[in-house]
Amino acid sequence: MPRSERSPLLLAGLLAGMGAAHFAVPRPFDAIVPRTLPGSPRAWTYASGVAELALAAGVAVPRTRKTAALATAALFVGVFPANVKMAWDWRHRPAPLKAAAVARLPFQVPLVMWARSVADGARTANITEGRS
Repeated sequence: MPRSERSPLLLAGLLAGMGAAHFAVPRPFDAIVPRTLPGSPRAWTYASGVAELALAAGVAVPRTRKTAALATAALFVGVFPANVKMAWDWRHRPAPLKAAAVARLPFQVPLVMWARSVADGARTANITEGRS
């Protein structure tokens, strides 16, 4: 994914929007929490919302960008089981909804790559500016 100066802020915006959605409309997120996780789905929904908001702030700030972007890549990998669960749970829904749930699965790869690209860009910027 090409790097741009706006890329980190766009990633931060995506994370902030999704993090806020976990609190504004938690029920859809509760529904995709894998049942194998301990505790209540709502607790996991809120915890992941907090994580996304924290990562959004970290990605937005140049000093913390690299670490936050790498953690974002890990988060995108970590939420993949929830997307698999959603695709499985929606297998009997109408075709457009089922297709949307299945189509989400391969989008995790470019999201992980985007976060890694932001981390690489932050590392490059820090080296250029004399920080490592």
